[in-house]
Amino acid sequence: MNKFNDDNLKKRMSIVTFTILIIFSMLILRLFYIQIIKHEVYESAANKQRTKSIRIYPARGTIYDRNLIPLTNRYSETTIVIFKELIKVNDELLEYINYLSGYTKEQIQEIINLSKGVVEIPVNREDEFTKKEFQGLTIVDKVSRYHESNLLAHVIGYTKKSTNEGQSGIEKAYDDELKMSDDYGTISMTLDGKNRMIPGIGYTVLENESEANGVKLTIDYNIQQFAENIMDEEDKEGAIVVAEVESGDILAMVSRPNLDQDNIEQYLKSDKNEFYNKAIQIPYSYPPGSVFKVIVLLAALEGNEVSLEEKFMCKGFEEVGNRIVKCHTYKSGGHGILDIREAFYDSCNSTFIQLGKRIGGEKIIDMAKRFGFGEKIGIGLEEENSGNLPEGDELLGPNIANISIGQGAIETTPLQITDMMLTIANDGKRKDMSIVDSIVTENGEIVRKIDRAEDEVIISLESNDIVREFMADVIKKGTAKNIYLDDIGGGGGKTGSAQASLNGEETVHAWFAGYFPEKNPKYVITVLVDNGNSGGKSAAPIFEKLAKDIMKIDK
Repeated sequence: MNKFNDDNLKKRMSIVTFTILIIFSMLILRLFYIQIIKHEVYESAANKQRTKSIRIYPARGTIYDRNLIPLTNRYSETTIVIFKELIKVNDELLEYINYLSGYTKEQIQEIINLSKGVVEIPVNREDEFTKKEFQGLTIVDKVSRYHESNLLAHVIGYTKKSTNEGQSGIEKAYDDELKMSDDYGTISMTLDGKNRMIPGIGYTVLENESEANGVKLTIDYNIQQFAENIMDEEDKEGAIVVAEVESGDILAMVSRPNLDQDNIEQYLKSDKNEFYNKAIQIPYSYPPGSVFKVIVLLAALEGNEVSLEEKFMCKGFEEVGNRIVKCHTYKSGGHGILDIREAFYDSCNSTFIQLGKRIGGEKIIDMAKRFGFGEKIGIGLEEENSGNLPEGDELLGPNIANISIGQGAIETTPLQITDMMLTIANDGKRKDMSIVDSIVTENGEIVRKIDRAEDEVIISLESNDIVREFMADVIKKGTAKNIYLDDIGGGGGKTGSAQASLNGEETVHAWFAGYFPEKNPKYVITVLVDNGNSGGKSAAPIFEKLAKDIMKIDK
């Protein structure tokens, strides 16, 4: 009996001992997990409880132009930062802030009283000022992500402030490269257990340059500014695209109305399409109008469907099925007899409809596809639209009239028109356009270059030369003869006046796209003016002003 009790006691003791060992082992493992594995996490959490911080630099890498001029994180403002719960408000403090800011003592006291935490007051002194020390107050240069000018706003895009995530433009397309940790760019104050600043530590700026990547664009800051200024001075809505002929780089991209990147909420109920980048998106119907006659002419030349000596008859209109399509000379009785060169530079609808019937809709659309119409070009912006080309029954019967003059189901973006003009300026070689050059460090060193495809010859040099000659005549004696480019070496281009619906009402979208100088072109510009008069009157003068501004800095 005693032996049984002894055995039973031993078993109990073993179980208790084993249980204690298990518990002790678990405690050791837990301590190891907390002190070793999760040390940094808990240390960070503890530090956060005894630090006060404010952001003085965006937690995103910089977006640069082609010359590494910052397009974001560019402007700073000297700011008084007050950690409300640490500062003792007295007359000396109020006088000091009044001296720096220009605010009255009463205004400063009210700002501090209404604040729930950190108070920020801009310094308005332009001269050197004497710095005084107050616990809980510091003066910093606070850098803004965007500037009130909102230069290149639609391309750069904007972020969601609460999550620091890119929502559009480069901010969205390159969010992974640009986004940094939430601590980056903050200034922190470390406190002791009694909520006092720890002597000798003061303020700490948290930054880590090794994690900061930037995006270098192909945009030229000066040309972008020229283009935006002209659109604003002319008070026009629409778009401008500028590209470099040799490289295919996009040097400027403008969309109007503009977008305030720091106040996105104001546009949520707007019907003015501020969110759209009209250079690459189609917020409503954007037919190219007579600019598309370049494609029709090339289809005829490449298919040997027209002779340069052939004569056409324009009586001011064309009957296509049960439709009457007017030429712009309708009221004066038509152009009369003219050749294809004259028909092109004076934009004769009658001649091009006759030519379109001869070629056929399918061949014209095939030429358009060769130039990239109907598909995205892929320049690095996710918002880009592909446009639209007619197909199937839309190529048959009376529809040929719309196809021949760039109307109806045809929709294009200014970027696609620029791509076409670039090819013509490059002797029939199509460039791989882009708006992003590379991913770079904060010091501008290249991390990764954006790949570009090789040039592709898509039309013959013979046909291309003919189109170039005709386009030069558009400016010399055609629908854009009201502009003067001889002082910058001339140029070539094509006007377009496209009828479309804008917010439920019929309107005219005015186009002018071309290149300059005439010989050895260096730049291509496409201008689209919403609700314009005509391509020659509304868009071409903007082209002229911008071309001359560009050539000033080119020299």
